[in-house]
Amino acid sequence: MVLGRTLAVALVGLRGHVVEVEAHLAPSLPAFTLVGLPDAALAESRDRVRAAVSSSGLAWPQRRITVNLSPATLPKSGSTFDLAIAVAMLAGAEAVDPLRAVGVVHLGELGLDGRLRPVRGVLPAVAAAVAAGHPRVVVPRGNLAEAQLVPGAQAIGADSLAEVAAGYGADVEVPDVVPVAAEHASSAPRPGLDLADVIGQPDARQSLEVAAAGGHHLLMVGPPGTGKTMLAARLPGLLPDLSEADAVEVTAVHSVAGTFDPGEGLLRRPPFEDPHHTATPASVVGGGSGVPRPGAASRAHRGVLFLDEAPEFTTAVLQTLRQPLEHGELVLHRAAGAARYPARFQLVLAANPCPCGKAVGKGLGCTCRSEQRRRYFGKLSGPLLDRVDLQVELGPARPGGEAGERSAAVAARVAACRAAQAVRLSGTPWRTNAEVPGAWLRARLGADRSLTTELDRAVDRGTLSLRGVDRVLRVAWTLADLAGRDAPARTDVGQALLLRTRGHGA
Repeated sequence: MVLGRTLAVALVGLRGHVVEVEAHLAPSLPAFTLVGLPDAALAESRDRVRAAVSSSGLAWPQRRITVNLSPATLPKSGSTFDLAIAVAMLAGAEAVDPLRAVGVVHLGELGLDGRLRPVRGVLPAVAAAVAAGHPRVVVPRGNLAEAQLVPGAQAIGADSLAEVAAGYGADVEVPDVVPVAAEHASSAPRPGLDLADVIGQPDARQSLEVAAAGGHHLLMVGPPGTGKTMLAARLPGLLPDLSEADAVEVTAVHSVAGTFDPGEGLLRRPPFEDPHHTATPASVVGGGSGVPRPGAASRAHRGVLFLDEAPEFTTAVLQTLRQPLEHGELVLHRAAGAARYPARFQLVLAANPCPCGKAVGKGLGCTCRSEQRRRYFGKLSGPLLDRVDLQVELGPARPGGEAGERSAAVAARVAACRAAQAVRLSGTPWRTNAEVPGAWLRARLGADRSLTTELDRAVDRGTLSLRGVDRVLRVAWTLADLAGRDAPARTDVGQALLLRTRGHGA
């Protein structure tokens, strides 16, 4: 009796765990038992594997088959284990050379006809296998390009179970099959969006540049047609390219979410996510049965999460954003386990001044009652808005207004500002001013306490919280970086306070 062994990878969040797949075949009544804490989708692999083996021209062993996924205490989910289970079972039956399958990682879902179907999360799974010392990986051909993005991986693509079995010495005919292509949805910003397309709105343009330069969150309030959506969609074009480490991390998130196209290589540009206001909390922050999947907030990691008509989102959705805004990651707990996903994004909120959108100027055209206005903006709670650094009010745009600078010119200033921050924050865990704790910034303001006099007055008036003071200082440092100064001046602090408190959210 031979014990068939091979390897697979279980993903919990973005963290991959190498799983040993063991198959024991006993001379008893035919049965198939799968153990090792599988979820419902994984438990169904018994039927998929049985049908795929028979369709591939391989004999199904008439014995009692027990497949163990070790470590047994680790939650395992999805159909990614199908190929590994089939190979381990065939190795235990000596239909393939059992020694050649040992130490090889197998990833892929099996169709009933024996074809290999692409699966999600191949990039982080292969990266985990290589890091654990198992560079040899067999994946569906539709995932091969994605697997080859991992340095050091010896990835092999296959179209069918018969092809994999033949590679391990099985006497089986490899049929000509049409490979199953992976389906991917793109979340990248639409091409050709330039800031010059926005007419007028100089204050909003300045706020957008400051937000891009320091990684700050932004709220824009204004009547319909003032360019809020256009401005938000152009923010990713002002951001610098992702670093190599960020590109791998962002790509891994999109691989798990199923929104990554491996034909274009690693995601080098900051992502842009704009969920509809009818989105559920699970679709925004992540969720699902079993081990939760990443939502829009994680897919926007190192990019922009835009909530248009923000007060129309449910309170549950808006409140769930407070954790990632503060910590830069999401921890999703379920009965099957907890998953961590990175979620350090720039939040951009857009809102009308009232439900009808006409409460501008004297508000003579507004038909909303006072309680309707309060209820409308009441969705944007104080704790949420307290985490938004920039709050700007947009007025109606005038026809024939002048177009502003192009995105390329603004992006160059943003890149120079980010470079200055990188030098100042070298050796710290922070990258942008928006991430730096207030105590660290205050310690570098110098002995001139008059810089914060205006902030102290705002706190005394109750228009600014202590958290708000820290966020004003972060914006002040960004304004100083844009101006080429080593530290904020009093004018920078005053302008940062104005950028925070002149909007409706103040």
